[in-house]
Amino acid sequence: MGTEGMSADGRWAGVDEPAPLWVEEPAIRPRLPDPIRTAAVRAVLIVAVTLIQAVIAFLCTLADSWLAFPMVLSSVASTVVATWAVLDVWVTRQVWNQRNGVVSVPSSTARQLRRERRRVRRTTRAAERGRTGRIGRRETGGLSRA
Repeated sequence: MGTEGMSADGRWAGVDEPAPLWVEEPAIRPRLPDPIRTAAVRAVLIVAVTLIQAVIAFLCTLADSWLAFPMVLSSVASTVVATWAVLDVWVTRQVWNQRNGVVSVPSSTARQLRRERRRVRRTTRAAERGRTGRIGRRETGGLSRA
């Protein structure tokens, strides 16, 4: 390898600055909370192991190996565990949303309905206040009567 095209500082002559290896882009969706992410990773690993076990059990069955029966049994048990792991992700997500609230979308119809209900409540309260004054009027002398 020759250095005919290189300049004195070690760069190739006629080549501009190299493009960066990667460009940071903002995430489209926010990152999952830690408990949900760990449950999801655990579920993916368990499902992957279960699929590998199922393939090995199938191949052992085709080969008439003595290992086929134990592998089928372990695949059935792994399927139960994998189902549990996937349900764990769903339950963890529901619990997280219930405890920490869901980020509502600005165009949410529920938010619009709440806004309208709040506006109606304010106007009815303002109308009641205007009718009775700031402190509600009661019958006079109710307590001072002897």
